[in-house]
Amino acid sequence: MINHWKLIITLLPPRSAGLRTEGLVEGTTEVISHSQGLVARLEGLLVLGNNSDISLRVETVDADEVKVIQAHTLVLSLQSRVFEEMLRNRNSSTLVLRETAECTAVFEKFIRYLYCGELTLQLDQATPLHRLATKYGISSLQQGLTQYMSQNLASDSLGGHVVGWYQYAVSVGDAALRDSCLQFLSWNLSSVLQSTEWPSVSVELLLTLLQRSDLVLKNELELFEALEIWLTRNDPDTLTAENALRLVRYAMIPPRELFRLQRQSAIMMRYHESVRDLFYMSYQFHSASPLQLAKFFDVNCSLFVPRNYLSSMWGSQWVISNPARDDRSTSFQTQLGPSGFDSSKRVTWNALFSPRWLPLSMRPMYTEQGAMQPSRPDGGNGIARPRIIITPATSSADFAGVSFQKTVLILTKQKNKLVVRHIFSFHQSTEEVGDFLVGEDLQYRTSEYLVDGSLYLHIIVKPIYQTLIATKK
Repeated sequence: MINHWKLIITLLPPRSAGLRTEGLVEGTTEVISHSQGLVARLEGLLVLGNNSDISLRVETVDADEVKVIQAHTLVLSLQSRVFEEMLRNRNSSTLVLRETAECTAVFEKFIRYLYCGELTLQLDQATPLHRLATKYGISSLQQGLTQYMSQNLASDSLGGHVVGWYQYAVSVGDAALRDSCLQFLSWNLSSVLQSTEWPSVSVELLLTLLQRSDLVLKNELELFEALEIWLTRNDPDTLTAENALRLVRYAMIPPRELFRLQRQSAIMMRYHESVRDLFYMSYQFHSASPLQLAKFFDVNCSLFVPRNYLSSMWGSQWVISNPARDDRSTSFQTQLGPSGFDSSKRVTWNALFSPRWLPLSMRPMYTEQGAMQPSRPDGGNGIARPRIIITPATSSADFAGVSFQKTVLILTKQKNKLVVRHIFSFHQSTEEVGDFLVGEDLQYRTSEYLVDGSLYLHIIVKPIYQTLIATKK
């Protein structure tokens, strides 16, 4: 599906046509505004070329395509200091510009924006338009396109576009776009791994992703298999391949799958020596209790830290319809831990969602006489906010040496797709993070956090092991 957008960024003071009344201290002033008509006439100047005093000759790099646009020095100079400098130093009525084929294709759209402050675009036109806005110093268009791209990361496209947008953002130094793309890729990695653009990921992006603990994907095996595809398609140098393979968290892969990889994976057979130590530690991890393992290994290293896995052994999805109505609860089971030693052990978890929870420090207090007293020095009443509490149904000796991190993914619908919008991690309650759904009114079906009136959550329970290695004196 091709997305058409109209990007409207005001260049002139925004005033609706007709009369507007402004109340003043000593009377009333009426403003007559026909700014929309003025914009239309400016666009007409460009389209018809009336009173043009400069010809823009746009030549395509490494191609014969040439475009000639009749423009006006005053408009170009007002909108762009780059154009102003170029026009000041010109020695003819023609200004020659050299652009890539992609930029040449959208150059008329770009110039039209300078005249009337709006343009329509498709996904594949965002990058060349952003490149032109950057080159000619049109900051309003840069910001508008960055916003457009950030809002369309989930859009469908034939060959995928998020990886390309990330790599473009890095090349031009657009930190906002880079961070938006990286977060989307990390939090929706499973769909990216299955897309046609996965093999085009750069070495820098690949290594950046592999180092992150907040990746959202089915399991670690899915990540290894995707890395195997990337290595096969790109055939990088030995050092790059070894560095990438050492970032896989093999301890999170069941031992039977590790054994299969050693025997059947062409990539693993080729590079096995570079990860032999990691496989050894992983097999140790699967064959001993975490408490015993912690006496000999640093279990705080990334090899033993889970990412955000969506498989059922790690957690459960929870869809809460009409979440503002009342408190809700659910129960689910997870495996005690990813270790093969714990593969037969299950933990039952109880989760409570409260849409209007008030911290104890903000609740009103009552004196012995029954009079209500303010709970804070300023007498404020506080604002109730949503909260989730997740606790084990029972305690167990198996919990020794392990703390459980709870991670809640909040999914929303963008471009008709469910995508991860926020991630919150805590030990027992979202009260610990402080900003869980702060400022969001879940009473309205139009809330950006609701999908058809429901709150879509995915709860993940991650065991974090505590190192018990004795320190040397």
